[in-house]
Amino acid sequence: MKEQGMYDSIRPGQIWLDTNGNRIHAHAGSLLHEDGTYYWYGENKEHSKPGDNVWTWGIRCYSSTDLYNWTDLGLIIPPDLDDPESPLHPSQLIDRPHIVRNPRTGKYVCWLKIMGEGDQQLCTVLTADSLLGPYEIVRTGFSPLGMFAGDFDLVVDPVDGKGYYYFERVHSEMICADLSDDFTDVTGYYSTHFPQPHPPLVREAPAYFRRNGKHYLITSGTTWYYPNPSEVAVADTYHGPYTVIGDPHPQAATRTSYRSQISSVFKHPTQEDLYIALADRWLPQLSEEESDQDRPFHEHYSAKEAGKAVAPLPLPEADTSIADYVWLPIRFDGETPVIEWQDEWRIEDVDPR
Repeated sequence: MKEQGMYDSIRPGQIWLDTNGNRIHAHAGSLLHEDGTYYWYGENKEHSKPGDNVWTWGIRCYSSTDLYNWTDLGLIIPPDLDDPESPLHPSQLIDRPHIVRNPRTGKYVCWLKIMGEGDQQLCTVLTADSLLGPYEIVRTGFSPLGMFAGDFDLVVDPVDGKGYYYFERVHSEMICADLSDDFTDVTGYYSTHFPQPHPPLVREAPAYFRRNGKHYLITSGTTWYYPNPSEVAVADTYHGPYTVIGDPHPQAATRTSYRSQISSVFKHPTQEDLYIALADRWLPQLSEEESDQDRPFHEHYSAKEAGKAVAPLPLPEADTSIADYVWLPIRFDGETPVIEWQDEWRIEDVDPR
């Protein structure tokens, strides 16, 4: 780091500041590249402290020309402070924004997951004429395919412009659904993948990418903010069938994906065969050993599945306002993605082989 807010490398797991010297807040985020500029958007967690009753304070966006130094562009989807029933109110549980541009309409389409009580997770869809907004809600409070939809990813085919929606059918399985022509709904055609009886086995946080004609999905298990082993699967088509090929983090001794959860995978527009896994370290204060919390989740949900009365899981309050980022390049061993730890790395120095 040259000076505060001025970087010449990526340092996974370290505090990342914008060009104003403030923490970057674009969690569970994704990158878009347009006209030589990178845009990083995600959940604004600056007010998400324990006891504040704020899960997400709008969707924030940053711009960069080098992927190191990020300028705050503000809230492209601000919170609705006047209507507590609005899906954009800070008390609502806004999660996992994904934005794609529809090549047919030219509109930018944003999907949000709104978490309700228990397993009742619903979707809100917004559209805009510009990536930076303003965004207008066009659909809210709906269950795609009549299913409660959890973590998800949106995909646009680079050739025919068709859209796909990968989502976790809550506490059940992964779904790939065809999007409608305007990307604001699903058509009804879908496929199912990775069925599991209960968390933490159920796969969530799907991150899709495509390489050499193969379709890849990286997912995590369901263990709240605690990290867990990632899993990568590959297929010949969007709808699969997908074959699980293992954990892409072979060096992670505690099998916690370097204490992070991948939110998306970004293909660099000019660096040949460079794919970057973007991940959040939701609980940076925990050590490797404290982060390894699979067992309580297995015991809780196995007992619940067996019909036993179980107490709520004793989860600590999470201060996601101090969550960090773990961005790492993906190396390929043949067709197998491998994510290796680096304390510091530069885009220009990556050899994906």
